[in-house]
Amino acid sequence: MKRVVLDHCVPRRVRQALVDCEVSTAFQRGWAELTNGRLLEAAEKAGFEVLVTADKNLRYQQNLATRRIAIVELSTNALPGLLPKFGEIADAVGRARPGEYLVLRF
Repeated sequence: MKRVVLDHCVPRRVRQALVDCEVSTAFQRGWAELTNGRLLEAAEKAGFEVLVTADKNLRYQQNLATRRIAIVELSTNALPGLLPKFGEIADAVGRARPGEYLVLRF
């Protein structure tokens, strides 16, 4: 079972797509105010394997080469656009490997 954290910019209902995962939100963990670098550090330190985000600048703002956490970037954070893509989101999280950066374009 993968441990997944949803970035504060991702709707909480996305957790419904990840039924085979242990899912927390950045807000639940007290990380809502953390900047991207500190959020990645906190998530890795807490043992999370995947970060799901809609922040398209994350990969340009951070040096991800040394990260162990996988990142799945959603092309939108609009829930109506995400609902029909829950299967694709679950698939991407399921196949994400340590240090990998996956971009889902819907």
